[in-house]
Amino acid sequence: MSCTSYTAFRDMRTISLGVVLLCLGLSLHALSFNGRGKETKDGERTEAVIRGEKLLKRVRRGWMWNQFFLQEEYTGSDYQYIGKLQSDQDHGNGLVKYVLSGEGAGSIFVIDENNGDLHATRRLDREEKAFYILRATVVNKRTGQKLEPETEFTVKLHDINDNEPSFSKEVYSGSVPERSDIGTSVIQVTATDADDSMYGNSAKLVYSISQGHPYFSVDPNTGVIRTALGPGDMDREQREHYQVVIEAKDMAGQRGGLTGTTVVNITLTDVNDNPPCFVQSIYQFKISELSKAGTSVGRIVATDRDIGKNAEMYFSIVSGDGMDMFDISTDKDTQEGVISVSKPLDFEKKPSYTVEIQVQNTQVDPRFMSAGSKDMATVRIAVEDEDEPPLFDKASYLMEVKEDAAVGAAVGSVSAMDPDRVRSMVKYSIDRRTDMDRLFNVYPGNGSVFLLKSLDREETAWHNISVIATEFNNPRQSSHVPVYIRLLDINDNAPTFATTYETFVCERTKAGQRIQTVSAVDADEPSMGHKFFFSLAPEGTHRSNFTVRDNGDNTAGILTRRASYSRLHQSVYLVPVVITDGDYPMQSSTGTLTVRVCTCDREGNMELCNAEALSSSPGLSTGALIAILLCAIILLMIVVLFTALKRQRKQEPLIISKEDVRDNVVSYNDEGGGEEDTQAFDIGALRHPDAAAALEESAKQRRDIIPTDTLLYPPHRRPPPAASGLIMPPVGMATRDNGDVREFINQRVLENDCNPTAPPYDSLATYAYEGAGSVAESLSSLGSASSEAEQDYHYLSDWGPRFRKLADLYGAEDSDFC
Repeated sequence: MSCTSYTAFRDMRTISLGVVLLCLGLSLHALSFNGRGKETKDGERTEAVIRGEKLLKRVRRGWMWNQFFLQEEYTGSDYQYIGKLQSDQDHGNGLVKYVLSGEGAGSIFVIDENNGDLHATRRLDREEKAFYILRATVVNKRTGQKLEPETEFTVKLHDINDNEPSFSKEVYSGSVPERSDIGTSVIQVTATDADDSMYGNSAKLVYSISQGHPYFSVDPNTGVIRTALGPGDMDREQREHYQVVIEAKDMAGQRGGLTGTTVVNITLTDVNDNPPCFVQSIYQFKISELSKAGTSVGRIVATDRDIGKNAEMYFSIVSGDGMDMFDISTDKDTQEGVISVSKPLDFEKKPSYTVEIQVQNTQVDPRFMSAGSKDMATVRIAVEDEDEPPLFDKASYLMEVKEDAAVGAAVGSVSAMDPDRVRSMVKYSIDRRTDMDRLFNVYPGNGSVFLLKSLDREETAWHNISVIATEFNNPRQSSHVPVYIRLLDINDNAPTFATTYETFVCERTKAGQRIQTVSAVDADEPSMGHKFFFSLAPEGTHRSNFTVRDNGDNTAGILTRRASYSRLHQSVYLVPVVITDGDYPMQSSTGTLTVRVCTCDREGNMELCNAEALSSSPGLSTGALIAILLCAIILLMIVVLFTALKRQRKQEPLIISKEDVRDNVVSYNDEGGGEEDTQAFDIGALRHPDAAAALEESAKQRRDIIPTDTLLYPPHRRPPPAASGLIMPPVGMATRDNGDVREFINQRVLENDCNPTAPPYDSLATYAYEGAGSVAESLSSLGSASSEAEQDYHYLSDWGPRFRKLADLYGAEDSDFC
């Protein structure tokens, strides 16, 4: 059998002959093996039972292909022939049919079903799809049965040079520093070719430069663009932008290859190869002598051919008589030098200044410039004379005066003068915004500050005022100066107790027992610190029950002079204590200490003191005041509560106003105990149960109806009109089955009309009746309670199969359930 296509057999005869011999040997071996069993169709499993053993038949393949080759971009008018498929099952009798499937089968690729010739129907592009995978089989035309197993093969496209190189970008942008050496890399361009790089030279590219000579060159293999001129020829200040055109040619640059181009824009970046230079060598400015520090005098300009950071510069004053009077800085936006005043100017002292200013770059590139690449300029500044305000000889004044100084006493003096060449007279005054109480004044002619009122250091220790100096000739020219006045302390305050002491003594104590330690305070502030002395007042030394012991540390102890005290005999003692300071002139005061006599426990803790002793104290404590306030609040709450309860006990009428009447709707529609289970309540009766009980006992009639003694009406007689809001059923509905029901409803209507505890006048009570017509008659149990006779339920058997279960339940005898 044949194992290759016709085309492959023609090209590889020797290999095909060997394969044919091998296949022939395998076939003979299979035939000899199958001779022991039953022969089956090719490619199918056969079984032969020989000596009780099950055997399998080997699968035979009649054809196999690996791949076909087809050239892309076929331009012929006929179908392009690919190859031939042939099976050993094809004996030339026309019974064999070749079937093709897979990628493009039937559309791109077709097969002659009679002879197996394979063709391509249209031109194919390898760059779109390089190969196709197809499958082929052979079937019997009559039965449709497969004669050969399906075999897969590949159709590959041979590449031709039909695609030109293309760059990844249409336009490239690159940069290189100016004054770069020859061969400095600028940028790399990359092109690709869609043709097959593994077949021939269709995708082998070579780069060349078509525009950009002689400044740049390109590597033919890598596409790297480099500089082609030396540093002296690549100067950004002469030319900054270049446009270079690069070509990429396939076929390794040979004749007949395809070409692609791209544009590369190259910019020379700046380097610091130019120093800054002043526009002019001499600058002149004027400035007022009244200009404050930081005031701008003028601007000087320097230029630099470089750009960006390479053009940044800074200025400095290197010499001249105004180095200390002026400063210079650089404007970051304009790169100009800004000269400003650093100290106050005075035309009378110096009318002009001259300075030398230097400029240089902030960053210097040593490859192109030396550290001395700088420029110099001369600046002359003239100071203009101005009418200046008076000038004080001090920036501020500090004055001291004793707090007991008399009115009109001098505190100090200030001095100011006109700094101009024409010395104008100066007068002085107090800025009253700083002396609202008018404590001070100043003599206008000499600037002497004196008192207008008495001062007290303990009230205010410092006074800050402002003195104004004004020119006589020009009152608009004035200046202020702060004056700080400190009051010197004198000993004009006597010491007193540091706090109010609450002192007690136990009835049983010891002589010499300390019951209290006292201290003192003084509003004065002596320079050496406070020194207090404590002693018992002379009027208290005679028959004194207590004594005072000075501790020498500005405190004193109060001691007992006997062992026992009686709160019944005397509950309060007053101890006068004299407190003296140690300053000059000496000041003293007498403080009275109140001592209560109390009952104490063994540890000396107070248990009980007389009430009068409490009342005799200078004042109540905070805790006592809070307790009294709480008691008052509690009493007030009790009074308010009793008043409210008393008001609630007063009886109110059943109906206070028309708004208290409630609209009740009573509905009798449940299946429970009937209408008697539903009751309506008067809201007034709920609020006043006593009054409601009185109404019930009096059995008053309703005010909106006429009472009657008739409770029941004849069955077939229509009742009188009911109360408003009661709905009665029609008379015509009465039958032989509903007479009792009508009487029951009528009786309920009368009961509601005559019952004073019935719902309010505009209430609605509804009594509904189902009517007649049921075959089973009424099932109501209203009348069953009054009848003790046994019921007969045999008629349920006549109602049909639907009521059979009910008839079995009610129609059975009592003995059936025993």
